[in-house]
Amino acid sequence: MFTPVPPASAGASGTPTAGAATPGSAGTASSSVAGTQSTASPPGAPAAAAPGSTPATVKPATTSVAAATVPPPAIAPVPAPPPAAAAAKVPPADPVAVPAKGGALAPGANTTAVATPGPATPVLNSGGVSWRWPASGKVVGTFVAGDQTRQGVDIAGSDGASVVAAADGSVVYSGNGLLGYGELIIVKHSTSFLSAYGHNRKRLVKEGDTVKAGQAIAEMGGSNRQMLHFEIRRNGKPVNPLEYLPAK
Repeated sequence: MFTPVPPASAGASGTPTAGAATPGSAGTASSSVAGTQSTASPPGAPAAAAPGSTPATVKPATTSVAAATVPPPAIAPVPAPPPAAAAAKVPPADPVAVPAKGGALAPGANTTAVATPGPATPVLNSGGVSWRWPASGKVVGTFVAGDQTRQGVDIAGSDGASVVAAADGSVVYSGNGLLGYGELIIVKHSTSFLSAYGHNRKRLVKEGDTVKAGQAIAEMGGSNRQMLHFEIRRNGKPVNPLEYLPAK
């Protein structure tokens, strides 16, 4: 008669230890025929580990039937996010045409036409833009259509006199790369209008700046002359500034 081998018991580390055979029992005979005959284990006992392998950790059983049959807690469904508001379609900006050296004065990038200056300043709303004089001096040179040397007006002044923006807008050019204009500033007022301020002694704004009507953007006195050369361009073509500026 064989004495059954007791089930493996878990050690302190959680790894089961092999049960020991009863001295003098027939279990010794079972071990002598290892490889040819397996020893039966009692029902419910864990399978013996193969020689040389690491015994598997036995997962603890559920302590009660109630715990095993309790359904998991219900999870409330996550509400779907509200549909995002459709983004307003913004038309692509027009490319900035920076004046090339020796080339003709080119239109700049588009900006938004903005508010009218205060009532104390003489203004004239024309073409959707409220215009004011960029300098306070006397007009000493007038516009002549078709004459490349008279595409605007010349306004007399003195060295260091303020040159101001003729309307709200955005600076699209500030430099001296265009021959015949000296230190030049170009301001874009709307998709159609821009203004140019040439022969300055000093430029006070840079490209990308937003300016308000009446804001100082330069100092007069460059190119060895005490005057401002002022132009207005509509859709890239020069127009007579006196048709847009308020009467003095």
